Amino acid sequence: MVVFRQTLCALMLIFFTGVAWAQNNTNSPYTRYGYGDLSNQSFGNSRAMGGVAYGLRSSYQINPVNPASYTAVDSLTFLFEGGVSMQNDNMSDGIVKLNVKNSSLDYIALQFRLFKKLAFTGGLLPYSNVGYNVAQTFDKTSSSPAYTKQVSGEGGIHQAFVGFGYKVLDNLSIGINGSFMWGDIARSLVMIYPSYPSVSGSGTTTPSYTEYTNTQVRSYKLDFGIQYTQPIGEKHKVTLGAVFSPGHSLNNTSYIQTATSVINKTDTVATFEIPDTYGAGLTYIYDDRITVGVDYTYQNWGDVTYFNQKNAFCDRTKISLGAEYLPSRNAKSYFGLVRYRVGGYYSTPYYKAENGERASREFGVTAGLGLPVPRSRSMVSITGQFVRVKGLQPGMVSENVLKLSVGVTFNEIWFFKRKVD
Repeated sequence: MVVFRQTLCALMLIFFTGVAWAQNNTNSPYTRYGYGDLSNQSFGNSRAMGGVAYGLRSSYQINPVNPASYTAVDSLTFLFEGGVSMQNDNMSDGIVKLNVKNSSLDYIALQFRLFKKLAFTGGLLPYSNVGYNVAQTFDKTSSSPAYTKQVSGEGGIHQAFVGFGYKVLDNLSIGINGSFMWGDIARSLVMIYPSYPSVSGSGTTTPSYTEYTNTQVRSYKLDFGIQYTQPIGEKHKVTLGAVFSPGHSLNNTSYIQTATSVINKTDTVATFEIPDTYGAGLTYIYDDRITVGVDYTYQNWGDVTYFNQKNAFCDRTKISLGAEYLPSRNAKSYFGLVRYRVGGYYSTPYYKAENGERASREFGVTAGLGLPVPRSRSMVSITGQFVRVKGLQPGMVSENVLKLSVGVTFNEIWFFKRKVD
């Protein structure tokens, strides 16, 4: 009965994911650049540890960031995991302040062992999110009348992935994720000018210009991972992990529609690319109770072409630090079995401002709990996160984001043979 109820919850989560997947979960003006805000690919335990994932291995939670970690699942276990988040974003350009709230269903995935050395994982993840609406008024000059410029956008790119992890040796695993990427990104530009006398002198007109751009992506992404674990004595071990994701052009269909007094729609052949991604991390574990890790990520966005524009972005880097503490593996009290997590990260996003310089930098701190479900191997992960996005150019917006994420992991023993006396 317990398994039935949890399976039903898993199926309901898949259904609601399909309904909510297309909803935006951002209002950041920085999503006007490129593909928007690149989504956090990590799940519950990793999120609370500042995003540390490359060297993270767990038999009780899924880690899609490094597919080599899939071999940590044991042969009797079936994992199903889903997560949601809510955030409050305070934005300011030094003059105007704005507060917005968003929520989203972030991910779902399942994992189990196929054969003795081969594990399987599949699921849905966002790749990026776009959602903004910004207006700016310009005063009259000697060469231009006063006007208002309004830009807006919505959409994003999603991933459906399947992955395999293979244990080459007892302490060496490799893995691969293959993702189908799809999504639509729609952007609009509106220029509004004040009314002025018509040529005939019989009235006034309000000239305006509208430009609408739509891009539909249908493509793929590959991620390759490796993890090596070295025991040191009876209670210590170190895991070194690395990930590589090759960049390539994205298959797309794009068009631009402009309008003044006449609407013109033009299909366009456009080049959109994603970069190579390199990641490496080191994780230290003591007595299966204390975990400390560090990750470094580099993406060469500076070499990427976007909408036929070369060098449209800046290279992206990120460094993450995190730790998890379990008081006891055999504690009799509930709080002795709770997993306590903290972390932080620093990142240089890929956004490039109109002047060609880097638009922002970002750092965040995280903390969370892994709450075991009584009389079950399942777990609820709760993560609180503070993110500071600092605009680096004059007039650029700075953001303070508070985010709460909740992940649920159904962990059941499904694959075993029952004995009848």
